[in-house]
Amino acid sequence: MARATRDARLETRTARLKLSRGRRYQTTLTGLMALCYRRTKAGFGTWYARLTDPQGKERVTKLGAADDHAEADGIAVLTYAQAQEKCRALAKETHATKGAPLTVAEAAERYLAWYKEHRRAYQETDHTVQAHVIPTFGERLVSDLRTVEIKAWLNRLATQPARIRTVAGKKQRHRDKPSTPDQKRARKSTANRVLTVLKAILNRAFEDELVSEDTAWRRVRPFENTDEPLTRFLTEAEAKRLINVCLPDFRRLVKAALFTGARYSELARMTAFNFNADSESVYIEPSKSGRGRHVPLNAQGLAFFKHCAAGKTGQDLLFIKADSAAWGKNHHVRSLQDACKAAKITPAIGFHELRHTYASLLAQAGADLLTISKLLGHADTRITSRHYAHLCDRTLSNAVRTLLPGFGHESDSRITAIR
Repeated sequence: MARATRDARLETRTARLKLSRGRRYQTTLTGLMALCYRRTKAGFGTWYARLTDPQGKERVTKLGAADDHAEADGIAVLTYAQAQEKCRALAKETHATKGAPLTVAEAAERYLAWYKEHRRAYQETDHTVQAHVIPTFGERLVSDLRTVEIKAWLNRLATQPARIRTVAGKKQRHRDKPSTPDQKRARKSTANRVLTVLKAILNRAFEDELVSEDTAWRRVRPFENTDEPLTRFLTEAEAKRLINVCLPDFRRLVKAALFTGARYSELARMTAFNFNADSESVYIEPSKSGRGRHVPLNAQGLAFFKHCAAGKTGQDLLFIKADSAAWGKNHHVRSLQDACKAAKITPAIGFHELRHTYASLLAQAGADLLTISKLLGHADTRITSRHYAHLCDRTLSNAVRTLLPGFGHESDSRITAIR
């Protein structure tokens, strides 16, 4: 028996008798199935099942009377838990007899529709689906997928060359085949991310009871030890050099990233409303993680944001280009490449490394992982720990400084290397 979904309004007859008559109350069991309750004007309650088929057509079916005034018999009169079970059984029977077999392409379409409403980074996820999932599995029935073929697909992703952005209508271009250990690690890491998207699509179909089995993809494990071992970040001196060579409009974006740890997309849509001088903080609206966060500012950061917000109100963008246009996707790429070249930062960094710099400098100054995690908006500290734990761990460095002997070596600042 499936575990009952909780709903304090409907679980007990006492709670139900407090509900308005003539109004329908509903508790969602899955994305395609809901249990409904309605009391007549005479005060008698009835359970209904609201089911949606894979094509989006909705159907409401009466399940039986509620045990508001009579003892439940599990057939004509139902408790809340019994009504749920009957609803689930009806959904399973309906999908088995009337629901069309679900293809991976159809499952992906349903997942992306849900993702667009509930998550960020929709375009990136849609691109991953269209580039890597649909060409291989699009026409396959979800129920026919096998573990061995998903594993083979994952291995191909890990060994094939990375795709290069290509003009629409032209033949897809690729980088050279991965040959170095780091290149192979990077391809495995990318393959793992694509596998995560495929599993999310299939798991949602399983949770919505459109397929009865999830074993095929549950057995497929991602590659191990694929996380990048070293996080690239700037020193304080490098950050200052980079700021000094940037053009004025881009310089403001770079400073904002270093003061807040915000992503490029978060800064590009930040408005005057998001800056609060009284609380000395900025509010970064929900982005990749799906949740917003308040980021406090130091004295210099506060002065900087006051300057950027001067004369702006409400939905005015805090950061705009020199021509007064908004910063759009990838508009920053060339500016950052030119700035890195002028500042002699080799290898050149991406904008995301400014976020790493913010976190890394805090870690080296003694901030703990939980604090950094909250400032960056990470869902939990595992992601933060992966990148910054070695910088936060003062125990190791203190042990070496205080416990390791000097072996008779005396430092002498007067000694210089012979050129």
